[in-house]
Amino acid sequence: MRLTAAICVSFLTIAPIAQKSRPHHRIAKAIATPLSTHDCGHNVTLHLSASDPTQGSLLLLELRSATQTVTEIKATWDNREIPFWQEPKADEKSPGIWRALLGVDLELKPESYPLTLTARAESIEEIPCSATIDVKEGKFATESLKVAPNFVEPNPEQLARAEAERQRLRAIFATITPERLWDGTFHYPLAGVTTGGNFGKRRILNGQAGSPHGGVDFPAPTGTPVYAAQRGRVVLAEPLYFSGNTVVLDHGLGLYTFYGHFESISVQPGDLVDTGAILGKVGATGRVTGPHLHWGATVNRARTDPLQLISLFRTNPQ
Repeated sequence: MRLTAAICVSFLTIAPIAQKSRPHHRIAKAIATPLSTHDCGHNVTLHLSASDPTQGSLLLLELRSATQTVTEIKATWDNREIPFWQEPKADEKSPGIWRALLGVDLELKPESYPLTLTARAESIEEIPCSATIDVKEGKFATESLKVAPNFVEPNPEQLARAEAERQRLRAIFATITPERLWDGTFHYPLAGVTTGGNFGKRRILNGQAGSPHGGVDFPAPTGTPVYAAQRGRVVLAEPLYFSGNTVVLDHGLGLYTFYGHFESISVQPGDLVDTGAILGKVGATGRVTGPHLHWGATVNRARTDPLQLISLFRTNPQ
């Protein structure tokens, strides 16, 4: 049977639950090859995994301090605060390492954006550091598709529902949980599936221009289990107008993953789920052309390619 991807949209008391899960590997830290390095002085350096990313991409920032004990970092980019987390030191002689994820929104205007950062150290009041990140235009295809008319021209009641849901999602994604809930590598949300497509595609729906596709589509038979890509808290688990039965996980520090078009949902808001926990089953609810999973990632309110979560957090050789 040939599976075809569907149309998707882009775009809160912890109750642990016992669920079936698939095996997964854990690592102590994230690894990305630095492509750009900036000397901040005082033996402090800032590494960026890419200095000229494209629209919709994801960067890993790393601040290393060889001699200073950094106690706090404040950083902003594109008028948004970038939360950092501290990595544990391997030993007393190891440099102090802080990391952060920086998301480049799918529709961010291609131009140069300053990254401003201030690190507080024990022996020095402040260590300022800055870098310029050049955002390049993404190369996204355009396609024409036909869907049910009510998903292109909703009636007033449907339109009001869709707008209310959009505002709810905006409020969710604007909330930054100060704790990092994920631990280790990110995984594909379907077993045995390592490829997905359609991120960033510009859609012509029933002859009308639609919003760019803010996630990755994984065609799969109805009923296929969908797994949590990493540890996180369920902040939404319910039917939405465009994305059908939907689950959103908060992984902390402004990182959210989005799972849409489920046939059924297996979790509830407030559940704290581990990597590989079953979230639900693949379906064809909402605005679709066939059964599939829509998987998205939002980082500090920026819509990014979720596949880059996997490539940025690769397994370390043990």
